[in-house]
Amino acid sequence: MSKSPALTSWHPASWHSRPATQQPKYPDSQALERAVASLSRLPPLVVSWEVEALRAKLGQAQRGEQFLLQGGDCAESFEDCESDNIAKRLKVLLQMSLVLLQGLKKPIIRVGRFAGQYAKPRSADTETRGGVTLPSYRGDNVNRPGFTAAEREPDPELLLRGYERASLTLNFVRALIDGGFADLHHPEYWDLSFLRHAALRDAYQKIVDSIAESLDFFESMSGQRVHAATRGDFYTSHEGLHLLSEQAQTRYIERQKHWYNLSTHMPWIGMRTANIDGAHIEYFRGIANPIGVKVGAVMSAEWLQELVQVLNPQNEPGRLTLVHRFGVKDIEQRLPAMIRAVRATGSQVLWVCDPMHGNTETTAGGVKTRRFDNILGEVEAAFRIHEEEGSMLGGVHIELTGEDVTECIGGARGLAEADLARAYRSPVDPRLNAEQALELAMLIARRAGANRRTGFPQARGLATPRG
Repeated sequence: MSKSPALTSWHPASWHSRPATQQPKYPDSQALERAVASLSRLPPLVVSWEVEALRAKLGQAQRGEQFLLQGGDCAESFEDCESDNIAKRLKVLLQMSLVLLQGLKKPIIRVGRFAGQYAKPRSADTETRGGVTLPSYRGDNVNRPGFTAAEREPDPELLLRGYERASLTLNFVRALIDGGFADLHHPEYWDLSFLRHAALRDAYQKIVDSIAESLDFFESMSGQRVHAATRGDFYTSHEGLHLLSEQAQTRYIERQKHWYNLSTHMPWIGMRTANIDGAHIEYFRGIANPIGVKVGAVMSAEWLQELVQVLNPQNEPGRLTLVHRFGVKDIEQRLPAMIRAVRATGSQVLWVCDPMHGNTETTAGGVKTRRFDNILGEVEAAFRIHEEEGSMLGGVHIELTGEDVTECIGGARGLAEADLARAYRSPVDPRLNAEQALELAMLIARRAGANRRTGFPQARGLATPRG
């Protein structure tokens, strides 16, 4: 029987003593050591007081006082580190948060899946095409998506390029936020050029007008500016997959008396690396960041209970977010038992729904996609099941892009399989485009409004806006 990680001493490299899955195999170990050493000397991308501010907000979300919106690309690419792409991603998250704020009547915590989401887990170490077998593509900070031996060989210098792209992205996001890009007094600046469906455009405009009128009324009556509406806080997240790079950016902050992963505000653990005796759990249990754990259909209740106890032994508010991703076909059967299992531990957690990963399918032509109706259906079911279990859904975790891609089927425009070839750009998983993402937020907000009017849960029968 293995020794529980909670009973052993911890330091940033203690994970080396445990089995580490999903790690690339570098042919030049000395080049890897040099790259990791260089990365460890670079300034942190975030600071501890930002991390602590996010943890406090997540603690409020556990009590139902805030709501988490976590979204962004399935895997960032170095090529997409451009000002227009970054601004579009930020814009759609801001628009979604505006809609959710109006519908849920509570502050929205905005956490982007970017500025570091450059590594991806894979189901196999290799990929075979036409009789040729090469290492799998594991994200731009490991290797390249092209199918040649040179492109697929893991290159440690890409870890430094990933740090640079993350730094540039975060710097630009901060500049936009500080410059008033997120000012609720002027949501009309978040243009609607990507919206082609009139009903969706009109519904969004009504929300914008309603919030603007409310701010004007309050400020006229009080004679004071609502400064909290001029600058929206924004945080970053990524899957803490590549352990050497995560370790390199882990620092002890004397003032806080804790170790922090300062490459991001909120790292998370994926299903493939959540082994209780594995290296990822060993690493994550020692950092003070708020952390997420993906919870899927293959995870048992006992496994989840162990994770909760190891990752949050002190039962700290805001520490642990459980992101369930069962798929619309399994959520009814699996989620209630998971809620009860966590409740039995006495631990406080933030429950978040990821309606993307469990609803991935492959078309007859071999294209990975997701259906908007299944995504919506899982979110609806999650709200209802948590209510029935006396629990609370405190957030959503969405793979999305600000681009007008055609990767997911359905939505207000009724995208079909034939549309996928028109603008399918993701090298990994399909994402909601900007219009689909905003539509999903509007339906969540509409559900919340219906609940307040009727006074009881209503999860079924939300109609998608049609012309």
